[in-house]
Amino acid sequence: MEVTIRDLRKVYSSRGGGEVVALEGVTAEISSGEFVTLVGPSGCGKSTLLDILAGLTPETSGSVMFGNGVDGDRSARVGLVFQKPVLLPWRTALQNVFLPAQLGTEPPTKTDDSLESRARELLDLVGLAAFTEKYPWELSGGMQQRVSIARALLLEAEVMCMDEPFAALDEFTREQMHIELLSIWDRQGFTGVFVTHNIFESAFLSDRVLVMTPRPGRVVAEVAIDLPRPRHKDMIGTAGFTENVRRIRDAMSEHWTG
Repeated sequence: MEVTIRDLRKVYSSRGGGEVVALEGVTAEISSGEFVTLVGPSGCGKSTLLDILAGLTPETSGSVMFGNGVDGDRSARVGLVFQKPVLLPWRTALQNVFLPAQLGTEPPTKTDDSLESRARELLDLVGLAAFTEKYPWELSGGMQQRVSIARALLLEAEVMCMDEPFAALDEFTREQMHIELLSIWDRQGFTGVFVTHNIFESAFLSDRVLVMTPRPGRVVAEVAIDLPRPRHKDMIGTAGFTENVRRIRDAMSEHWTG
C-alpha cells in the first residue's frame, strides 16, 4: 500500500491559549511494501505523524493518501505498534491479539472463528505458539512486544506504523526482534513506517531513512540504505553497514545543528 504525505501540518493548542506547531510542511512518498524509518530528535513530531497515519489524530492541514485513493482517504488498514506493548493484564496472549476483532473493526467478511484462527497463526508467526494462554506478566518484555505486533497484524494491516517498539529492550533482545520483525514484514508484505532514535537500528531495518528536524518537524533529507536483503546480524560492523550509519549521522548532523 503506497502512502503519500503532502504538506502535512499539525498544530496543538496550549493551555495558555497559544499554539504549538508539531509538524510543518511534511511531505513524503512511501512505496508499497517499502520499509521506511523516521529519525529525529525528541519532540520533533515523529509519533504525531504516526498517529495521523493511523487515524488517531487529525491533521491541521495537508493530506495523507493511501494507495490510489483520494486526498485524506482513511480506508487503508493501518496497524499501530506502540513504544510499550499496552496489553490488557487480565487477558491471555491470544485474547489480547484477538481484541481488535471484538472492538467491531473486523472486515465484514471475517467470522469470529476465522479471526481467532488467524490470531493463533500470528502468534505462531512471532514464535509464541506455546504461549497463547499465558498472561502478560508471564511473558518477557520481548514476548509482550511480539504479542502487540501480532495484534496489529490481526486485521491484515496494509501499513504498519511502529513507534520505537524496541526502545525498552536490552541490546541482545532488540537484535533478535529486528530479525523477527523483518521476517514478519517479508512474509506479510505490509508497508512499514518505523520511528527510532537509534541510528544503527534505522540502518539495519530500512530501505530508506527519512530525517526530521527539531520542532516543528519537517522531513529534510532521506538516506537510501545500500544493504542487501535479507538482513542478518553478520552485517553489523561491516564496512558497508558502517558507511550507511555514517551517511545517516551526517544527514542528521547537517540538519539538526544548522
